[in-house]
Amino acid sequence: MIFNKSENKGSFEEDKKSERPIRSVVKAISWRLIGTLDTLIISYFITQKISLAASIASLEVMTKMILYFFHERVWNNVKWGK
Repeated sequence: MIFNKSENKGSFEEDKKSERPIRSVVKAISWRLIGTLDTLIISYFITQKISLAASIASLEVMTKMILYFFHERVWNNVKWGK
């Protein structure tokens, strides 16, 4: 059954290796596209200037993508909940 953890549970070593860094990168990029669009829209509503909103969004996309990558890598090493 899909929800039965005991049937699907591998060893800790298998779980630890289940998400490679490239997967974290792709997830970070896809999530940041959504987040950056949100930031662009909010920034535009606040500033009413598309150039300023785009500047804010472009800076935000880089910083948050980097932070998200490291956040994922740390959580991938946490044993809790696996």
